[in-house]
Amino acid sequence: MAAAAAAAVGGPQPPQPELPAPGLALDKAATAAHLKAALSRPDNRAGAEELQALLERVLSAERPLTAAADGEEAAAAGGGGGPGAAEEEALEWCKCLLAGGGGYDEFCAAVRAYDPAALCGLVWTANFVAYRCRTCGISPCMSLCAECFHQGDHTGHDFNMFRSQAGGACDCGDSNVMRESGFCKRHQIKSSSNIPCVPKDLLMMSEFVLPRFIFCLIQYLREGYNEPADVPSEKDLNKVLQLLEPQISFLEDLTKMGGAMRSVLTQVLTNQQNYKDLTSGLGENACAKKSHEKYLIALKSSGLTYPEDKLVYGIQEPSAGTSTLAVQGFAGATGTLGQLDSSDEEDQDGSQGLGKRKRVKLSSGTKDQSIMDVLKHKSFLEELLFWTIKYEFPQKMVTFLLNMLPDQEYKVAFTKTFVQHYAFIMKTLKKSHESDTMSNRIVHISVQLFSNEELARQVTEECQLLDIMVTVLLYMMESCLIKSELQDEENSLHVVVNCGEALLKNNTYWPLVSDFINILSHQSVAKRFLEDHGLLVTWMNFVSFFQGMNLNKRELNEHVEFESQTYYAAFAAELEACAQPMWGLLSHCKVRETQEYTRNVVRYCLEALQDWFDAINFVDEPAPNQVTFHLPLHRYYAMFLSKAVKCQELDLDSVLPDQEMLMKLMIHPLQIQASLAEIHSNMWVRNGLQIKGQAMTYVQSHFCNSMIDPDIYLLQVCASRLDPDYFISSVFERFKVVDLLTMASQHQNTVLDAEHERSMLEGALTFLVILLSLRLHLGMSDDEILRAEMVAQLCMNDRTHSSLLDLIPENPNPKSGIIPGSYSFESVLSAVADFKAPVFEPGGSMQQGMYTPKAEVWDQEFDPVMVILRTVYRRDVQSAMDRYTAFLKQSGKFPGNPWPPYKKRTPLHPSYKGLMRLLHCKTLHIVLFTLLYKILMDHQNLSEHVLCMVLYLIELGLENSAEEESDEEDSVCGPERCHDSWFPGSNLVSNMRHFINYVRVRVPETAPEVKRDSPASTSSDSLSSLHNSGTAQVFSLVAERRKKFQEIINRSSSEANQVVRPKTSSKWSAPGSAPQLTTAILEIKESILSLLIKLHHKLSGKQNSYYPPWLDDIEILIQPEIPKYNHGDGITAVERILLKAALQSRMNKRIIEEICRKVTPPVPPKKVTAAEKKTLDKEERRQKARERQQKLLAEFASRQKSFMETAMDVDSPENDIPMEIATAEPQVSEAVYDCVICGQSGPSSEDRPTGLVVLLQASSVLGQCRDNIEPKKLPITEEEQIYPWDTCAAVHDVRLSLLQRYFKDSSCLLAVSIGWEGGVYVQTCGHTLHIDCHKSYMESLRNDQVLQGFSVDKGEFTCPLCRQFANSVLPCYPGSNVESNLWQRPTNKSIQDLIKEVEELQGRPGAFPVSISSETNLSKEMESVMKDIKNTTQKKYRDYSKTPGSPDNDFLFMYSVARTNLELELIHRGGNLCSGGASTAGKRSCLNQLFHVLALHMRLYSIDSEYNPWRKLTQLVEEMNSQRGNEEQQPEVPVLYHDVTSLLLIQILMMPQPLRKDHFTCIVKVLFTLLYTQAFVALSVKCNEEDRSAWKHTGALKKNACDAEKSYEVLLSFVISELSKGKLYHEEGTQECAMVSPVAWSPESMEKYLQDFCLPFLRITSLLQHHLFGEDLPSCQEEEEFSVLSSCLGLLPAFYQTEHPFISASCLDWPVPAFDIISQWCLEINSFTERHAEQGKALLIQESRWKLPHLLQLPENYNTIFQYYHRKTCSVCTKVPKDPAVCLVCGTFVCLKGLCCKQQSYCECVLHSQNCGAGTGIFLLINASVIIIIRGHRFCLWGSVYLDAHGEEDRDLRRGKPLYICKERYKVLEQQWISHTFDHINKRWGPHYNGL
Repeated sequence: MAAAAAAAVGGPQPPQPELPAPGLALDKAATAAHLKAALSRPDNRAGAEELQALLERVLSAERPLTAAADGEEAAAAGGGGGPGAAEEEALEWCKCLLAGGGGYDEFCAAVRAYDPAALCGLVWTANFVAYRCRTCGISPCMSLCAECFHQGDHTGHDFNMFRSQAGGACDCGDSNVMRESGFCKRHQIKSSSNIPCVPKDLLMMSEFVLPRFIFCLIQYLREGYNEPADVPSEKDLNKVLQLLEPQISFLEDLTKMGGAMRSVLTQVLTNQQNYKDLTSGLGENACAKKSHEKYLIALKSSGLTYPEDKLVYGIQEPSAGTSTLAVQGFAGATGTLGQLDSSDEEDQDGSQGLGKRKRVKLSSGTKDQSIMDVLKHKSFLEELLFWTIKYEFPQKMVTFLLNMLPDQEYKVAFTKTFVQHYAFIMKTLKKSHESDTMSNRIVHISVQLFSNEELARQVTEECQLLDIMVTVLLYMMESCLIKSELQDEENSLHVVVNCGEALLKNNTYWPLVSDFINILSHQSVAKRFLEDHGLLVTWMNFVSFFQGMNLNKRELNEHVEFESQTYYAAFAAELEACAQPMWGLLSHCKVRETQEYTRNVVRYCLEALQDWFDAINFVDEPAPNQVTFHLPLHRYYAMFLSKAVKCQELDLDSVLPDQEMLMKLMIHPLQIQASLAEIHSNMWVRNGLQIKGQAMTYVQSHFCNSMIDPDIYLLQVCASRLDPDYFISSVFERFKVVDLLTMASQHQNTVLDAEHERSMLEGALTFLVILLSLRLHLGMSDDEILRAEMVAQLCMNDRTHSSLLDLIPENPNPKSGIIPGSYSFESVLSAVADFKAPVFEPGGSMQQGMYTPKAEVWDQEFDPVMVILRTVYRRDVQSAMDRYTAFLKQSGKFPGNPWPPYKKRTPLHPSYKGLMRLLHCKTLHIVLFTLLYKILMDHQNLSEHVLCMVLYLIELGLENSAEEESDEEDSVCGPERCHDSWFPGSNLVSNMRHFINYVRVRVPETAPEVKRDSPASTSSDSLSSLHNSGTAQVFSLVAERRKKFQEIINRSSSEANQVVRPKTSSKWSAPGSAPQLTTAILEIKESILSLLIKLHHKLSGKQNSYYPPWLDDIEILIQPEIPKYNHGDGITAVERILLKAALQSRMNKRIIEEICRKVTPPVPPKKVTAAEKKTLDKEERRQKARERQQKLLAEFASRQKSFMETAMDVDSPENDIPMEIATAEPQVSEAVYDCVICGQSGPSSEDRPTGLVVLLQASSVLGQCRDNIEPKKLPITEEEQIYPWDTCAAVHDVRLSLLQRYFKDSSCLLAVSIGWEGGVYVQTCGHTLHIDCHKSYMESLRNDQVLQGFSVDKGEFTCPLCRQFANSVLPCYPGSNVESNLWQRPTNKSIQDLIKEVEELQGRPGAFPVSISSETNLSKEMESVMKDIKNTTQKKYRDYSKTPGSPDNDFLFMYSVARTNLELELIHRGGNLCSGGASTAGKRSCLNQLFHVLALHMRLYSIDSEYNPWRKLTQLVEEMNSQRGNEEQQPEVPVLYHDVTSLLLIQILMMPQPLRKDHFTCIVKVLFTLLYTQAFVALSVKCNEEDRSAWKHTGALKKNACDAEKSYEVLLSFVISELSKGKLYHEEGTQECAMVSPVAWSPESMEKYLQDFCLPFLRITSLLQHHLFGEDLPSCQEEEEFSVLSSCLGLLPAFYQTEHPFISASCLDWPVPAFDIISQWCLEINSFTERHAEQGKALLIQESRWKLPHLLQLPENYNTIFQYYHRKTCSVCTKVPKDPAVCLVCGTFVCLKGLCCKQQSYCECVLHSQNCGAGTGIFLLINASVIIIIRGHRFCLWGSVYLDAHGEEDRDLRRGKPLYICKERYKVLEQQWISHTFDHINKRWGPHYNGL
């Protein structure tokens, strides 16, 4: 565009009205030359003054115009508001002056010669296609233009192509950003030595002219801007910019002249003196004064303090535009920002609370003044940038400023200027309406500046870049703060961002955050940040704004009215504004030397957390029913801790706070885990879907490592340091399942409904399992993590390469798109997965290349815990288990339903050893014991899943048990030692064997336990003693937790004065409404071991099923890793645990043996209460119902199957069934049809006809056949073009129009076939239905509102049985089958008699057969289907006659329909009939019925018997002169010009149906003679004179032999001699000789030629015979195809011997003497060639051998297509289309959806699909690599035929990896095109409303 604008300016100017133009131009050049000379003198003051005066005059000549243009009326005067004459004049002057009198273009060339371009620096805007190579890039933002990329060598690199979102610039040649090895050939560092020095006088004028020019531009900008009362309307700003377009373009062109000119520009832009002189020397110019005032007003609002605020910091706004606007307000004296925003109008409502908040401290007054201050400008560059910002970054200005960047000096100056204006930029952005466009343009600039580490460091040091950024971020967020409602709603002092604000919702902050992340990626900058305590404090303050945002409160009563979608904004904000900077900082804390940084961050993070806890008044209980997923402070803390331990070898305890703080820290992350379980238990269902959305986003792959992973890690750290009993009881309390953990069979849960208990319990146990087994931050190496993540994802589902990349969380190295170890990614992938190449089921869906886990991965690495952690949808866990089960079945490892396998963990890092104490604490053991007991006793609400987790925890405990077990063996005096507590110690191994006898429980009075105990208490024999000794265990988790909490609090001395914390919740006292609880005592007498053994019995359903394996095989204890225990169900798990317990201690082994010896009494049958019985019955009933349903379904399926089989057999009734019936019984039987709608069977009758379901579609596939084998390629350079001259359609068109020029129209229309383009193809699924049933079916579809992608109004429907797409019904002709026998029998009539009969039959008056001469339903249907057939194709493909609407036209159309269908079937068979057999469409063919319909209609048009070609074929006509008489009438088409296949169809369709076989054979024999003669004629025309005379001679000798009529030599010689009488051979040009190779013709080659010429006719005829008479086609070799077909058609005499070589001539059977009829035919030709020898010759040469149709051949690599077409201009509108597409049939380039090329409301693709494919178009969308199919009024996306190296499509080229053609897919596409099955195979169709 810039170039175009420049051309417009620099081109020849229209003559100005004031002065004669030529004189003026000379005048300018002369003046310029004169001035240049004057300035070159040593004393050039005079010249300078003269130049100044001239510039003053020229450049202010344009001033009045724009000044007036503010008023609308002047726009008209200035030539419609376009750039007026004055401006153009000024530009002309400038060009002349710069060139110093020479030509401007020569000047440009001269300057370019001095360009030392080592950098490319090409600037592009949004949507440009660029490249990024990760192998060569140093900075993640590196990008290359296509040219530099292709000229460099990036083979084997990790690169991709991308569409630029915000614009960018090419980094080729910049070694700060990329490695030099990747530079392209042009930018491989040129040494500056070989570039000559720039001669002084070349650019001398520029140095004088440009300052004035730029100042003039600035004046313009000042003037056009009105500091608005309201925001300036877009329109005004755009108007000014439009006027300035030529000026800015001029500057842009200057920058493109290369380095020499850029350095001049840099001088001009950065020279402070120039600026000062020009801007201060305003003099008396009123205009200039006015603009200067405007400038000052505009400057006023540039500080961060809003001038809109009436009283900023209590100082009245000064009236003058002084630059020290309100600085004194927070002048650095105090150093704090007072109340920065309490007076901001936006925050009026919340300001009371805000005032009290701890304020942002800015480290020193002096520094920040500059950030907040009003701007001062010292150079043109600064003011230009200022206006660029004011005008909201116009694209042209941005491009100009960026084009200058290759100049190093400018780059530094510009970066500093940009930083100086940074606050102002963000302020403008916040107010902007077009914040999206503006954001993109800001980032377009900043990414070029900040990606360069050296530059970023320099600005950080010199211009306080970091302070500015952090301050501006704070400032931005402060405008949208609200009071936090977390915890203590009334008294909370905490403020959070409001996620509903536009700032967050529209992501307006991203340019800022993106720059911040960008500069933090440089180590030197990040170090400064981490060392600066003030900055860290400010930053933590910023992060705390996000802490607790988007709070969810659980709805308990009714569903929320409005589901807010703010959570998107909240998650995006935490990820971008908090997490990504955190990852950026973390990437610099990798080594031991950086410990100090971590300590700083952790310290300030803890301080901020402490402040936060204070602000929300947090004590020890979180407020119920609320959750926030956003705890960035917690996560910062966690991630820096993790890094400290993993990489910096810091001692964890040195950075951990005291116990009390840890207790507080764990509360909120734990709350989130509990809430996740609640959400999955549907307890939050009244909050709507969005809460599920949050739960999913929290664990989703892009967020999980910044959200759930740090949370779990923090909880692991807390758990490892806090008292384990306290932690465990907290967990169960948070999950609200404390009341469930009781031995009693009934209990009451005060905080949870019964239906949620089970899933919450599962949630709590799952959480504990994850907490205890996850090692992501506890000692796994990066590669192990990657492997675990990959295995988890692959186990859920097979994955494509790209989805794996997407699903595996990497440390999001911000903005990079760099996978930290892409090398290790590939190597891990190949280690764990196998690649499944994409397979193609024809008609199936397109599959992509997938990776699937290797067998050994399933065997050893499948980790259910990791899967649970990473699944977004719960169904994925099930999917992983199903796949695991399938693997075990397949490999024979385990037949049943396995349980999730237990996987060994990587060892813990020593710092976290404390975590394992959780497994060895009494509280957990009590819980496990209770749950085992409850499961054994079948209490309600417990599931297999619970058991599975319980066993998992026990196993974890055994795996991680302490070693000091041996000493406990001696002290067996367990029970005496501890009366009060359940277990003797805390070690699981010893606690497992500890027997618990009695337990005291609190139960509701209604519980069964109470009743059972009442007698016992009276007869207190055994119990009373127990009561006294108090052995019955009592346990309350809550009490336990309170006690521990109190201990911890008391321990922390700092809190000594507050010993008793107030209880914040009273929710544990049961509400009075519940039934009273009483205490009961249960007799238990079990240990964990005994419970496990009983469980084994229960699970296996057998008594004494457990037998200790070591009793048989002592080896087991020595090498315990037994593979048989790896996979299995609960039984296996129990056995594995018991074995491990026995291994760990001899005592356990002994006790297990003892327990097994006592024959265990059967588990007592439960007493079933009535209520329980009810539920059990219900369950049983349900089960039975389910079984019944399964049975019914199975039965139904088998029925349907047999029905489908029979239905498929009845497909084409006349051909198959009747044959067998007829031979069996001679009585009359009719074809029987099944109606798929009403299900009745019966014949088709005239009153109630039956029809075939058919799809009619216009097709131009035949027209695409070509005559040479070389496939056509898609053009990929300008030279390659595709010309459609050699296609079948084109050849036939030319032939028909030639005939029509010279012969009678009606005769022409019988001589050829049409339908090569736009022919109607009829196909059927083979199902039949009554036509009246069909009509009612269509009615019901019409009333059905759900439109299924087809249009009922156009008659479209789907077959009611097989759902295949269809649009018409073809009536079946009623016929009894006895006739079929009669007309199959051969008769022995002579050929002459048959010819007579044929003629008579054809001569009968054409009408429907007598029986249906009256209008019957059948005849009506026949007519309506004929109408459908006609309407299927466009008028232009039907009407070829010169007289519109002539009957000949319909006649031609009808027999051509038959031709089209036969030819297409031939193509579907591969172009020949060698395979034989029934048709490939087998029973699905509808040609028989179609022939009936066509024949009935053709007989309505009788051919006048005089003109019937049959006569000319079979009789000698005497008087030839009658035609010669009337010259003015055009002659008929000579017989030899007729297309024989067309004649065949005409003859057959003119006969009354059904046709007799011998008549058919007779017609074929007669036509064969004509065809054979045509072969000779064509040959004689093609060859040269010598050959002709030789043949003439040899043939003449044999003429009198007995079989002369069947000898090709004789016939050929006769043909030649006959035609020599005319002028056909006379004007023999030399060019004709080339047509046939001059090789001598041998009899063999002659025979081959003749056979090839006749074969197409024989094939079509055989197909026709097959369809009409139901005879199978014989199969044969290709060589013998001719002889087999000719004998099958009855052309060969029966007694023909096959010994000697086959001679085609022996098939001839001349109806009249051969030589007579041939000479009669030749005579017609001669009489035509008298006048038109050339055309006569052309018409005789027929191309008979068409090759099969193919789509264009595509190049191997997609890039070749893309690079050529994506910038190609459209030939119609000459623009580069937004969505370019190319037709794969003919290679035409079209604009998809382009309004530019719309014609009569049809867009170009739709139009092309009608012209090229008669309604079917196949287009490749260049920008998406996808193929789109247009079929009629519908379209569908077909998929892509280009796949990447991993077998995946890349729709829309999002990944931009290299794509390669997938030949199989392309074949499938071509196959669907040729077989016309797009409608059946592709399912997702939609209407295109002509808009494609």
